[in-house]
Amino acid sequence: MESKTTPDFRSIFESLPENYLILLPDTPHFTIVAVSDAYAKATKTVREQILGKGLFEVFPDNPNDPKATGVANLTASLNRVLVNRTIDFMAIQKYDIPRPERGPGVFEERYWSPDNSPICGEDGSVTYIIHHVTDVTEQEMLLRMYGGSQTDGKEAGAGHITQVKRMEKIMIEREVKMSELKKEIEALKGKQ
Repeated sequence: MESKTTPDFRSIFESLPENYLILLPDTPHFTIVAVSDAYAKATKTVREQILGKGLFEVFPDNPNDPKATGVANLTASLNRVLVNRTIDFMAIQKYDIPRPERGPGVFEERYWSPDNSPICGEDGSVTYIIHHVTDVTEQEMLLRMYGGSQTDGKEAGAGHITQVKRMEKIMIEREVKMSELKKEIEALKGKQ
């Protein structure tokens, strides 16, 4: 007889090859309760050092960038998830990450394509929020480089179209992965 074991969902989540956080819906803190390895690597953080902390305590706006809107935009998205109880896709965000190992107040310029999804309890209330980001810094830098190019319009336009197609592919892949993850979560909720 084959024995059934309960999967170790924490290990599965932490090993996902995408950048995920699980947050509590405790606005305005949005406490971090789980971190995928990929997310920790992408943001140059250590899981044990960010678990239990508020999202914006770990990832504040860059104080050296007076135009920084990452905290405000992400807060608005997370609050929409709480109100609407549906996934919220955000536009590409400039959201620099702290680099304390380089010195106090040092941030690294980064661009992200984020989305936020609710996990709802039986009563329909949001119990957790899945925060997913795709690092699009390289693509954004390339687009900026093409935008400032002194080459003729054909070359710049062709480069821009190639980058837009790459971005579309990333978005489609991300949407498929999110759909698959939501199905897995719903299946897991049904097994409880």
